Amino acid sequence: MRGKKGRRDGNCGRGQVTLGESVIFKNTAVKVRRIFGGKVILGFAGSVTDAFALTERFEGMLNKFSGNLMRSAVELAELWRSDKIGRKLDAMMITADENTLLILSGTGEVIEPDEGVCAIGSGGNYALAAARALYQETDYDAPTIATKALKIASEICVFTNDNIRLETVGEKVKEA
Repeated sequence: MRGKKGRRDGNCGRGQVTLGESVIFKNTAVKVRRIFGGKVILGFAGSVTDAFALTERFEGMLNKFSGNLMRSAVELAELWRSDKIGRKLDAMMITADENTLLILSGTGEVIEPDEGVCAIGSGGNYALAAARALYQETDYDAPTIATKALKIASEICVFTNDNIRLETVGEKVKEA
């Protein structure tokens, strides 16, 4: 997240895996991780298998393009468009480094979010609304905004829990 009064960096994810519409299969999944020597943080949502495929392909691009997040994302999207790697994956990913925040979809879109605030997953719209309000109306740092937004989403969305794993660019993992 980037702030008007300076930089607010972070990436946060909840850890729940559901099967279908009615079963919580795993309550403590880790869906946020560091890649590229810890310099890039990514979080994913959607089908676990597709998310891992998306992550692996993205890591390959990061290595190929020396950690350039934007170039790696665009090159990965071009592979999708040319149908060289399976056109549709049921997953989305948020990626962040010190300078760039992007959403990558399993259909090949690369989106740089407005105001540096974004969310994905079943409770993503709830978390996004809460995060935007907190971002615009408070001076909270990114970890506080992300944690509070996910807690709000977990109170509204039955597919979102409050098992939160927080990573910030340049810092070690924190459990909330």
